Amino acid sequence: MIKEITSKKDWNAVLSVVDTYDFYHTFDYHHISKNSETETPILIVYTSNNDVLIALPLLLRPIENTDYFDFTSIYGYGGPLSKNVTSNFDNSEFINEIQAYFKSKNIVSIFSRLHPYIDSQKPILKDYGNITSLGKVVNIDISLPLEESRRAYQKSLKNQVNKLRRTCNVRKASTKEDVLEFVDIYHENMNRLDANSDYFFKPEYFLNFLDQTDFKTDILLVEEQESQKIIAGSMFVKTNGIVQFHLSGTRTEYLRLRPSKLFLDEMRVEATEQNFKYFNLGGGLGSKEDSLFEFKSSFSKDFRTFEIWKHIVNQEVYDKLSTTNSATSDYFPLYRAN
Repeated sequence: MIKEITSKKDWNAVLSVVDTYDFYHTFDYHHISKNSETETPILIVYTSNNDVLIALPLLLRPIENTDYFDFTSIYGYGGPLSKNVTSNFDNSEFINEIQAYFKSKNIVSIFSRLHPYIDSQKPILKDYGNITSLGKVVNIDISLPLEESRRAYQKSLKNQVNKLRRTCNVRKASTKEDVLEFVDIYHENMNRLDANSDYFFKPEYFLNFLDQTDFKTDILLVEEQESQKIIAGSMFVKTNGIVQFHLSGTRTEYLRLRPSKLFLDEMRVEATEQNFKYFNLGGGLGSKEDSLFEFKSSFSKDFRTFEIWKHIVNQEVYDKLSTTNSATSDYFPLYRAN
């Protein structure tokens, strides 16, 4: 049986029974991160007679000038959640049910980023659409004792963190002024990187994060002791034993100090003491093994694979909608390529 959930109460009731979930799967995050009023967060829930439950959170989007729709996932690590799904799960009934649901909703295609730390997602989606590996993400194993996880640091990183701790302090953002200072640092960082406009989140986005009850958000600020200036900061989101390194920035004039190394080390210590299991640093820009990935991998060589799921529900309509775009484009869905 398939049902749609759009209310926070019912959404949270499903999350309370699945084996695990991250903040990316929550009702609150879907509503914070949807791009426009035309996108509708929906939790699609499948249940079977043998007590299997699968929950797929997605954003429903109308396809302009048509009677059709598609589904996409939030920014981050989404994908299906489950209860009683094992590695040898027979997903044939699930596929039949959800395919019929998608067709009844006039869905053309589905795109979802998957979660590198939830192992049941691949058995759920096996032979249904296409799963593609984009690259690696870096995990710090914070289930280990502090000295053991620090042992994975590159030698130069250990020395730099020690030096930073002698010249800088780390504290949590505790006022609106602190948060706005972090937003300013983050935007300065995005300007320096010439980032896409999609990454220039408004101050309300950050303030909303701190107000949510579905997950806990900490913003760590690095202060230089001599000048007492806030020179860097990062937002970390904690849910169900997982810490996500979400957004960060450094003042341009202090880049030479590499203060980001300090707030990552500080969160490693804090999350270990709070009994978290995974500390996901993410990967490189565009999932490439670039300088950003090299920086993150200086903390740990525990790599996980980041994958995406693509599925065309209605091939005929998909092809018709895509005729005006280049057939060689890798963008999915092709009809939304600009």
